[in-house]
Amino acid sequence: MKLTGRAFPRRQNTRAAAGAAPAASSRLGWLDALRGIAALSVAIYHFALPFYWLHIDHAPRNFGDPGIFGVMLFFLVSGYIIPASLERRGDVRSFWAGRYFRIYPVVIVTALLSLLILPRNHSVIQAFAFDHPLLSVVGNAPMVQDLTGVPNLIGVMWTLTYEMIFYFFVTALFVNGKHKKSAPLAIGFAGAALLLGSWLPLGLLTADGGLPANRHLTVAVLVIVITAMVCFLTGRVDLTRWGGTMLGGLGLVLVVLNGRSAAFETLLIFATMFSGTVLYRLEHGQIDRLPALLCCGFVLTSGVLCGFMYNRDNALWRTWSESWQSFSGAYLGAWVVFAIGMLLRHRRFPRWLTWTGSISYSVYLLHNPIIHFMNWKLEGRPPFTSWQDRSLQFFGLMAALLVISYLSYRLVEIPFQNLGRKAIKALNRRFPAELPSARPAAPAAPAAPAAREPQPADPAAEAAARPVLDGAGRG
Repeated sequence: MKLTGRAFPRRQNTRAAAGAAPAASSRLGWLDALRGIAALSVAIYHFALPFYWLHIDHAPRNFGDPGIFGVMLFFLVSGYIIPASLERRGDVRSFWAGRYFRIYPVVIVTALLSLLILPRNHSVIQAFAFDHPLLSVVGNAPMVQDLTGVPNLIGVMWTLTYEMIFYFFVTALFVNGKHKKSAPLAIGFAGAALLLGSWLPLGLLTADGGLPANRHLTVAVLVIVITAMVCFLTGRVDLTRWGGTMLGGLGLVLVVLNGRSAAFETLLIFATMFSGTVLYRLEHGQIDRLPALLCCGFVLTSGVLCGFMYNRDNALWRTWSESWQSFSGAYLGAWVVFAIGMLLRHRRFPRWLTWTGSISYSVYLLHNPIIHFMNWKLEGRPPFTSWQDRSLQFFGLMAALLVISYLSYRLVEIPFQNLGRKAIKALNRRFPAELPSARPAAPAAPAAPAAREPQPADPAAEAAARPVLDGAGRG
């Protein structure tokens, strides 16, 4: 391949460039489609209107919570793609720069516009932020506020905490050469959810200490995260390993000792994300089929059983669900949809759905401000009662959401992602990073096929052409 490439550099590169985009689009379309489904599910559930139209406002109690379904589907997608992004890059510094330029700009813009446009009594910003602005900003800055006792700046940002902690875990595993242990980790978290689902203490570090405890934990978390990021910025292998280990330890302490949600839900989230990684490794031949399927089967069974055993009484206030059926049904549904998407991954998905997936991060963050804006403008007016009026209201909301999310994607997400890539390229030119994966990968024979793949198919590069959930997800 190298000799051929040297002999015909321009012609071959031209063909590769021409064929790369369709191939990448085909291979990543199923992930975009799943993101689109997840984002629309959460938005529609928060709009709530379809349930009123059809007089099935208690359907989530009996069949499944669309909000839980959406976020669990997001977590599966993130688990599938985020570790692959880091491993293919091999550069922790670039990975984290991409994450920050991906996640923070839309959060900041959404918060600022909400403060400027919405009145206080209809603000999407939590009341705690107005009463304790400095603590709220500092507490939300590392994006792990849901595990530090500081309320989320915007309610839906709770999922970003678990995305961020997952990044902590993935980074710690990678820098210590343990990143291929996805299956044992998924099984471990799922088993802990089954055994400790109602036992782990909630908010142990902050529950009884009031605001001083929140401040102390917030400062401690901020110092650890900043120190880890400085270690990454140096580009040195030893310091990068220190930083990754610090983040992994921080994440584990927060998950075990200071959870906000029910313990079974918190643990299941990480079991679910690492299961997504297992499915990625199965697809790419990094794990045998039987262990992968047994692992995922165990996690799925644990999730359904945890809902049945633990999502009752006071736990319902922690998971924001109505019954054990709503949790277990939604969890099962997320797995079923992800499995269908994966089985159909080589097929083309509807363009509108993949387009929705590309703007899914903005859809997820912006739908609540749009709901609050609608409530503000309709304040004092009689509620809509006919199905025609409710249909018009719903489709008007959805159209506004999609248009505004697309503008956010084009004007905020893409420019800042481009800025992030330029910044890390400039940093790498000025201060080249030592790649931790370069040391053990000396006999790079298995790496050759990955190098021949079209560049946009790299999940890390997807942030360039299309957003990654974070998301999210949540990416």
